[in-house]
Amino acid sequence: MGIVKISDALHDSVRTASTALSRSINAQAEHWLRVGMMSELHPLLTYSDICQLLIQQAAPASFALPTQRPDAAPRPAPGAAQ
Repeated sequence: MGIVKISDALHDSVRTASTALSRSINAQAEHWLRVGMMSELHPLLTYSDICQLLIQQAAPASFALPTQRPDAAPRPAPGAAQ
């Protein structure tokens, strides 16, 4: 493990976000680093897509996120009349 020097302004932003999202400061910084790295590797993905990739990478092989095929009909909203 190493030490990363960041500006005071960025540290304050990490502290604020970590409080709002109930993460430690280190966990928040690591999350932003992972999301940033993934966004550089996959520039066409949305934040939501990147979070799903990170979850899939961290999940055991038996865990699967629900997905919808691109050619499938849209699912009705819960409680919507059919």
